[in-house]
Amino acid sequence: MNIHEYQGKELLAKFGVSVPKGGVASTPEEAAEIAKELTGKVVVKAQIHAGGRGKGGGVKLVDNVSEAKQTASEILGMNLVTHQTGPEGRLVKKVWVEEASDISRELYLGIVLDRSTGLPTIMASTEGGMDIEEVAEKFPEKLLKIPVDPLLGIWPSSARKIAYSLGLPDNLIKDGVRFITNLYKFYEEMDASLVEINPLVQTKDDRLLALDAKVNFDDNALSRHEDVKEMRDTDEEDPLEVKASSFNLNYIKLDGEVGCMVNGAGLAMATMDIIKLAGSSPANFLDVGGGASREMVENAFRILMDDQAVRAVFINVFGGILRCDILAQGVVDAVKSVNVNVPVIIRMEGTNVEEGRNILESSGLDFKVGNGMADAAQKVVEALKN
Repeated sequence: MNIHEYQGKELLAKFGVSVPKGGVASTPEEAAEIAKELTGKVVVKAQIHAGGRGKGGGVKLVDNVSEAKQTASEILGMNLVTHQTGPEGRLVKKVWVEEASDISRELYLGIVLDRSTGLPTIMASTEGGMDIEEVAEKFPEKLLKIPVDPLLGIWPSSARKIAYSLGLPDNLIKDGVRFITNLYKFYEEMDASLVEINPLVQTKDDRLLALDAKVNFDDNALSRHEDVKEMRDTDEEDPLEVKASSFNLNYIKLDGEVGCMVNGAGLAMATMDIIKLAGSSPANFLDVGGGASREMVENAFRILMDDQAVRAVFINVFGGILRCDILAQGVVDAVKSVNVNVPVIIRMEGTNVEEGRNILESSGLDFKVGNGMADAAQKVVEALKN
């Protein structure tokens, strides 16, 4: 689950991570009141779940209270388009108003789970303000990666190594170690999947501040953090993804034309790959899970049909806990109750596969059955041409 910058900063501050003073506003009047309390120059920042806000006109430095009010009125309600929102953009409903920082240097600090090692990894770079992918590509020698054993936590020596790698002056090393240690403590205790401070700034009066904060949480751990669950902003999520989550389905919208329904994340990845190899592209990632019921399969099918970009459906299931006969009956029930005007191709193997095939054949509905993944993917592409 993602949260807004202002929410991330509020949580980070509770863990002793230094952030600029500020407040969130939903109206120009509220923004003016916050600017009045902060005094001096302030920054008005659009709050959406996307990067590149500054380039899109969603982050502006202003000199006084009246300018803060005027700028907030311009940003609030705007449809902010960035490289991460796509051409459709995002509607800005809140702004974060914070004290302006007198910046000396911009740095990068982040913590993410490294899937290759299975360990939380702290990443640091002197190239703050840039996308970390760009840093890794253009300046790989300037990106330090320190894995952390979660059973031992972050060692003081590791935190010092990171602080020195950032080029902090001697008088800021202690503050840097504290900042890094507190950030890791937040990542661990809050079950975050990503914490990114970009930029982490060194001010001219030698302070370290998290000028931005991107925080993602592990959905599977949200039951331990009711306060975080309440921060969810469904307006920032794809409507179909929100609908899918209400049915406990794992769904991610993509930009292709083939709707995919599978049981298992690994099979989902393989399905998307084979669709690409066959000459088309997936419209989504939809994993109904190993223990899906007939009702879940039916709900999954409804979600696929709600996506106007879907021109064909590829159902690829290996029957284990989810038996093939249950899958088949769920698909038949869904097709009978939902207006389906696209071809449906099914590939299934495993438990009760013959019973499942019999259900499909006796349904009187026009399903195409693939003999293996490659054959099914080819049938999908052929159906798209007709």
